[in-house]
Amino acid sequence: MPKPEKPDIELIRTWRLPASATLGSAVRAKGILLEIRARLPAVSKKSVELDAGEVTLAMPAAAKTEFKAAVGIIAQTMSELDTLPVIPREIQDILTIKTSERHRWLADGRLPSAGTRTVRLNGRAKRITFHVFDPKVVEDLLDRGAVDEWRVEDAEAKAEKRREAAYKAKLTRTLKKKAKPSAASKPSSTEALEGWDDFEGSGLLR
Repeated sequence: MPKPEKPDIELIRTWRLPASATLGSAVRAKGILLEIRARLPAVSKKSVELDAGEVTLAMPAAAKTEFKAAVGIIAQTMSELDTLPVIPREIQDILTIKTSERHRWLADGRLPSAGTRTVRLNGRAKRITFHVFDPKVVEDLLDRGAVDEWRVEDAEAKAEKRREAAYKAKLTRTLKKKAKPSAASKPSSTEALEGWDDFEGSGLLR
């Protein structure tokens, strides 16, 4: 009687994502997973999963060589988490901001860019370029509540612009009103002809 086959024993390794790396964002955690997969060879990409804040690599026992190579790549990536750039969708989730706010604060310099990255969209030839951000800068903005301050500043600036616009509109109306001659200021026909007899009598029109 043949002996039953033993189940394939998996090679497993896990890494815990530190809070300093995810900054409390599930989107950031997923981004780290995608970054790890992007660095792995095609044969190993699907062997890495993210669950409850842990990155797990699981491969068949027969894939010792691939497993060892993947462990090295993941370990290297994990050591670089503190410097791994934060991409747009991640910073929006971390700071709880809108796309329009990100664009506005990036344009006026309050949200400093750490450079740009160009990627190819899945299944397409088109490439897109976007700004990325330093995780240390993002962490500092989060800790000191910079976003709340910026929103107050924006609201005050908006209110000031409205006051200025209202003042300019009022001033324009006032100037137009002063420039328009009133009926009282127009000379009457009697006033216009006053002294005509003397002028005519002088003989200048003869």
